[in-house]
Amino acid sequence: MQLRLTIEYEGTRYQGWQVQPGGPTVQEVLEHALATALREPVRVRGAGRTDAGVHACGQVAAVKVTHVPADLGRLRKSLNALTPDDVAVREIAVVDDAFDPRRHARSRVYEYRILNTPAPSPFWRRHAWHVPEPLDAGAMDEAAGQLAGEHDFAAFRGADSEPVNSTVRRVLESRVQSGPVLVYRVEATAFLKHMVRNVVGTLVQVGRGELTPASLRDLLAGRDRTLAGATAPAHGLTLVAVRY
Repeated sequence: MQLRLTIEYEGTRYQGWQVQPGGPTVQEVLEHALATALREPVRVRGAGRTDAGVHACGQVAAVKVTHVPADLGRLRKSLNALTPDDVAVREIAVVDDAFDPRRHARSRVYEYRILNTPAPSPFWRRHAWHVPEPLDAGAMDEAAGQLAGEHDFAAFRGADSEPVNSTVRRVLESRVQSGPVLVYRVEATAFLKHMVRNVVGTLVQVGRGELTPASLRDLLAGRDRTLAGATAPAHGLTLVAVRY
């Protein structure tokens, strides 16, 4: 059997989700805590690989276990005692061996926050990109709407991305909420590496008046990464939910 975990983490000090040299990583922290609590070696599989500095309040993971603990509430309490304060297990449920947190996900939801005020804020410095000049949130929202639907997102893939079979992705929601903290919310069936952060960098150009909202259609059609905006900083991005 497997355990399905819903996890929150503040990603500032982590080199991302996946175990890798030069850690720490969130996967490594969880595997250590689970192995200690369950008294057996484990391998945790996540729904997605968040990059260094990216946060999550709805990451989903699965772990195969020899024996399912009788009291999952007690296990959750033990895990939260064994993990650092910047990682928390929110929920634990029993699922069958067929469950795959990555392959079975129907969509993922991300939010990116931009602190759009003249002065920075110590309270937002780890969770929002500070852009001091005024941004036109309405134009950014109009531009974001151009991305909804199925498109080729080659113009927004990471420059160091590994080869993929296709750069076509289906976006279910793409919008910008206005306020002192602008929130870009996007839901898609799958994402390319750095896709959300590259979109945000481009939306900020729209907000500054450097690009028109309609220009995002041209960027999609052109498939040229060099014409889109710079990659937004990782610390503004949060994985909000994984839908099954």
